[in-house]
Amino acid sequence: MANAYLLTLQPTFTQGLIIGQFSILFLLVVILKYLFLDPVSDQPYKSSSYQPRNLKDDSDGQLSFDSAAKLSSKMDGRADMDANSGVESADWINILLHQVVDAYRTKLRGDLPGAEGDEVARRRVEKFANKMRPASFVEPIKVHSVDLGVSAPRLSRARPRPLNTPLVDPQIEVDMHYTDTISISFSTSVLLNYPFPSFARLPISLTISLSLFSSTILLTPPQAHSPHPTVTLMLPSPQSDFTLDLKTTSLLGSRAKLADVPKLHELITHQIRRAITEKGVWKVVLPGLASVQEVEDDVQKEREAAGAL
Repeated sequence: MANAYLLTLQPTFTQGLIIGQFSILFLLVVILKYLFLDPVSDQPYKSSSYQPRNLKDDSDGQLSFDSAAKLSSKMDGRADMDANSGVESADWINILLHQVVDAYRTKLRGDLPGAEGDEVARRRVEKFANKMRPASFVEPIKVHSVDLGVSAPRLSRARPRPLNTPLVDPQIEVDMHYTDTISISFSTSVLLNYPFPSFARLPISLTISLSLFSSTILLTPPQAHSPHPTVTLMLPSPQSDFTLDLKTTSLLGSRAKLADVPKLHELITHQIRRAITEKGVWKVVLPGLASVQEVEDDVQKEREAAGAL
């Protein structure tokens, strides 16, 4: 008769099934209670209509040029080389690089100054973000503000890389340091598709700003006898790491129960670092010697050969 009781001291399949179902229901209740059905907090900034604060706005709503000027002067104050160090100066290319970045920044703003240019850049970034988002997992993204920054990456200490063997082509290493006010503020919702599609949605508001990015770049000149000569840039240089310092502010939940979740910051930083590592090789096509399609075919063959190994 003891075997007829539902609950016994020995675990059974029926007990495990019942406990498992109750565990799922308990987790759902906890999620709904603490992320979706919370009453409005007494703190005014934690409301469902919260929008991330634009880090580039000061008290009067205008761009804080003072902070940007301090960053620029701090970088300009650092000498690229010691006169007796024998390391090549990169001042000339830093001026050129700053002008190139400014040109792209201006075109992204539609050649418009002030708030009008900010709005053009915001719409373009929002359009690109929604084009790249996984529609089955993330709802449409609303970009609230974009700060394109005022500075540019700064290069220093260009030096030849030591050759392990005379058969290796010469390479050049350059240190890169980037400090700016670049940031983006946006909001969206993550769809929860369990136990059925679109079961619930988790609203997320994020502000991501760059504090520091530094790395060593490896520059490989074109090989004269290559079928399609290219200049190759690798970031970071092999056997080296890079520094990525991001600042994030976040609110999760319809009533903003969770603020500035550390794990979310770690996830964002990890994903950006992985993207830089995976896509950190650029090949510059030499005009008249190769086409973009030919170089893309060469890259695809190299990947296939590496995969076969």
